[in-house]
Amino acid sequence: MHILLSNDDGYFAPGLAILAESLALFAKVTVVAPERDRSGASNSLTLDRPLAVRRAGSGFSYVNGTPTDCVHLAVTGLLDDLPDIVISGVNHGANMGDDTIYSGTVAAATEGFLLGIPSLAVSLVASGSDYFATAARVAAEMVQRFARKPLGQPTLLNINVPDVPYDKLRGFEITRLGKRHKAEPVVKSITPRGETVYWIGAAGSAQDAGEGTDFNAVSRMAVSVTPLQMDLTQFSQLQTIRDWIA
Repeated sequence: MHILLSNDDGYFAPGLAILAESLALFAKVTVVAPERDRSGASNSLTLDRPLAVRRAGSGFSYVNGTPTDCVHLAVTGLLDDLPDIVISGVNHGANMGDDTIYSGTVAAATEGFLLGIPSLAVSLVASGSDYFATAARVAAEMVQRFARKPLGQPTLLNINVPDVPYDKLRGFEITRLGKRHKAEPVVKSITPRGETVYWIGAAGSAQDAGEGTDFNAVSRMAVSVTPLQMDLTQFSQLQTIRDWIA
């Protein structure tokens, strides 16, 4: 099995290294990741300049672009053969609910999915302990499950792992995305040159965290597995808009 790894925290991130080491025990692993932290890059592609691919001492390839750039370059030009699966992570922090819209971690996996490859986004819901090994083991189990029981259809899974030792996990739950409250206000500050600048505020707390959501599963120390899709069509409004435009 050939696995393509990427992330949005950068090629030097500990979660990526631990994941690569875990997967290399049973698969061929290729790493193509951003040269720096690109959290929040979403699904952006770099179209206004060429991209460079360099090799780190670890053997990982890194790109001066976005997570989506990394997977796109790897699949459409860098690799001699298509990977069997694309994995993005392990992200340092949750990607639940509305986070998935902005997440570079989810975006890298989404690009693999759009290119026809089963893809996983794996995030550690960090609480200060940083049990990356737990998330890496979960990812390895998911890959082995794919190998044993191929789904036979396009698959994009968003996986969030509680930040606890593996033996403290309370199983896997198939979930839907929850929803966060409105984000915190921007943080205003003044530079040494007297310029006013703004930092984007923190994400809001969970608003929809009821039974069946990713937030709910993780709060009970279960691994959340959410199947995602890319069709943004609001089907319930199709007839309303037909009538309105007529």
